[in-house]
Amino acid sequence: MINEIALHSPALAIAIPLVFAFLLPLLKKWKKLAALMALIGFGAAETMAVLVFKSVLTEGIKVYVMGASSIGQTTPPFMPVPVRIILEIDAFSALMGLAGATIALLAAIYSIKFIKESHVKYYSLLLLMLAGLLGFVFTGDLFNLFVFFEVLSISSIGLIAFWLKRSEAVEAGFKYLTISAVASLFVLFAIGLLYGEHGILNIATISRDMLFYGFAFTDIIALGLLVCAFAMKCGTAPMHFWVPDAYGEAPAAVTAVLAIASLSSVYALLRIAFTVFGPLPHTEIIAYAVIIMGAISLFVGATMSLVQKDLKRLIAYAGVSQTGFILVAFGVGLVAINNVPLQAFGLRAMQGGLFHLINHAFYEALLFLVAGAIIYRAGTKDLNELGGLARQMPLTAVFFLIGAISIAGLPPSNGFASKILIYESIYFFSPLLAVIALISSVIVVVPMVKAFCSAFLGPEIKKFKSVKEVPGSMILAMLVLSIIVIFFGLFPGIMLESIVNPAVNALLNQAAYVGGVL
Repeated sequence: MINEIALHSPALAIAIPLVFAFLLPLLKKWKKLAALMALIGFGAAETMAVLVFKSVLTEGIKVYVMGASSIGQTTPPFMPVPVRIILEIDAFSALMGLAGATIALLAAIYSIKFIKESHVKYYSLLLLMLAGLLGFVFTGDLFNLFVFFEVLSISSIGLIAFWLKRSEAVEAGFKYLTISAVASLFVLFAIGLLYGEHGILNIATISRDMLFYGFAFTDIIALGLLVCAFAMKCGTAPMHFWVPDAYGEAPAAVTAVLAIASLSSVYALLRIAFTVFGPLPHTEIIAYAVIIMGAISLFVGATMSLVQKDLKRLIAYAGVSQTGFILVAFGVGLVAINNVPLQAFGLRAMQGGLFHLINHAFYEALLFLVAGAIIYRAGTKDLNELGGLARQMPLTAVFFLIGAISIAGLPPSNGFASKILIYESIYFFSPLLAVIALISSVIVVVPMVKAFCSAFLGPEIKKFKSVKEVPGSMILAMLVLSIIVIFFGLFPGIMLESIVNPAVNALLNQAAYVGGVL
């Protein structure tokens, strides 16, 4: 029985949250039961993600074919190419799936007390969001990449605008709807071009065709469209206008999941650049475009965070800066990995970028949950109205400090561990780029210190004297995230060897991904 579950874990990881999302509305009259069922759904999805991750690390790339008589039958009889729905999970996609499922589970636990009404709608959308995220990173064909991209976007829109009575939330949802619609059109158009050129939608098959026959002009257009689409959805400057509004207005637990959902677009960008197109000449042009967008994001995100008085918007802008670090590292890696003199530093940039992606997902989720805890008790996120909360909320203050140190990249945090790899690698590519990254990181320290001092230090404010620590479920979610962040910072060598290096090697091994299906 256990072996059967492990065998079908890729499909179950997606199916379980989907099934629970559609079952919950039947329990509309029993809110507590609905919340319990939702937690069971998130827990089961997390279990499946763990099984997938463990299987991939021990056995290699996992290929699951929907509708096949056997797991390894990727093509139907008498068909030269795969036409079924195929899930293909390597170490990189398995890591993204596990991170997403973990953060979603903790967000659901946090929401038990945080969300006081509309449990059924809230949890249904959150489960759909998780299903979309897992399908997005697990799929092995482009059309289903688009389908899960849409599922993820639509559920996110509903959750961003969850508090409909707030006009700001509706506006934020509309902005996210606009950027999602444009990005989806780009993706769909690009998929149409690739299908017209290659006559297939399977990622491995398209990659094989490009390896053998090279680029067509339509392939180049498709690559540009896909990079633009995923750059929009990961919040890259100058296409980041939706980030502060969406992150600022969504419920705190949703914002934590939205952060990893946005980073899944970075995953898609890398999957397209490294796996579909590979080390072909035009990808270097895209790499420089990614580096430029990353450098702009570094500076814009850091400087804009300086002037924010809204705590969640401050964290959101700091997050834009961290996305810049990730894009710069991967852009340098894409350029340098095929340049023999720079190859070692290209690999180091890839390691730093991927490690920072995972670190960023966890410490940003932690910061948004802390912001939610402050709003839950103090009733405001305006830093000018806050102060002295460390007396009444000492645990929340500690959790914020852990997240702030990490996002600022101060030792011995996980943010420092991944940033030092990025600094080292990009310096040998461009000292100017390293200086921009270092200055941006230093700038981010200022708003984090400002936020901590404004919210938790200073004289006690009279209206907050009756404030107390948040409920246990919210503390538990923040505590687990804090432990993960601290562990990644104290033992970066273990994390690099056990999860980062396998993911980087999988991303760079185009032949293995293609061979997994063909």
